[in-house]
Amino acid sequence: MNGPQVAIQVLERAMRLLDVLAMHSEPVALKELAAATGLHTSTTHRILNDLVVGRYVDRVDSGMYQLGMRLLELGSLVKRRLNVREVALEPMRELHRLTGQTVNLSLQQGDEIVYIERAWSESSGMQVVRAIGGHAPLHLTSTGKLFLSVAESRQVRAYAVRTGLAGTTRNSITDVERLERELALVRRHGYARDNEELELGVRCIAAGIHDDTGKLLAGLSLSAPGDRLRDDWIPLLQRAALQISEALGYEGGASA
Repeated sequence: MNGPQVAIQVLERAMRLLDVLAMHSEPVALKELAAATGLHTSTTHRILNDLVVGRYVDRVDSGMYQLGMRLLELGSLVKRRLNVREVALEPMRELHRLTGQTVNLSLQQGDEIVYIERAWSESSGMQVVRAIGGHAPLHLTSTGKLFLSVAESRQVRAYAVRTGLAGTTRNSITDVERLERELALVRRHGYARDNEELELGVRCIAAGIHDDTGKLLAGLSLSAPGDRLRDDWIPLLQRAALQISEALGYEGGASA
């Protein structure tokens, strides 16, 4: 019982130290950090050492500390995720106008995707619509398959072990060999499908959105009633995803 409580206490203390460091533009002395957080000097020193190892804090000179580069890296990632939502809105609206179907913007979060934006209308005929902030397993969604397709084989198999590849419909992919064959198709075609694998009556197609480093950042997907999804929408979807990617600095359009 004490283990989790101690871990939470250490995290809380580490966050207090980071908050104090954030208030100073110059390096801060160990004793000043201990006094500002109310922690014993030895406790402060121990936590700071761990933060230095993780690059969340930099040690400059003897007993002087400042925020580390790892926080800048994480901040840039968050900023990029916020930017993709802003950049994607207009292409999403245009794709919805062209197809009349629900357009989703999703990110990977652990073993799931999370929906962060949507363009849709009541006339789309969708019976089930995932709310913004909703989430779903990677292997049951078109966008989730995009993220699994860029993972290494060992990572896909580890995912299968962790999740058990639980299904929700008779079409769900629930064995790893079949999933790997599906992911090979995603890599070959450059887009992914969900053939009523998450919800009966709803099919999806997804194309990837890449950042300025070429990394898969998000997925743009079209959701439609199972009998209404058209393959001639795929080029429209890919064009919209590429437009968003290029606005984020991606330069791999020739191979997309």
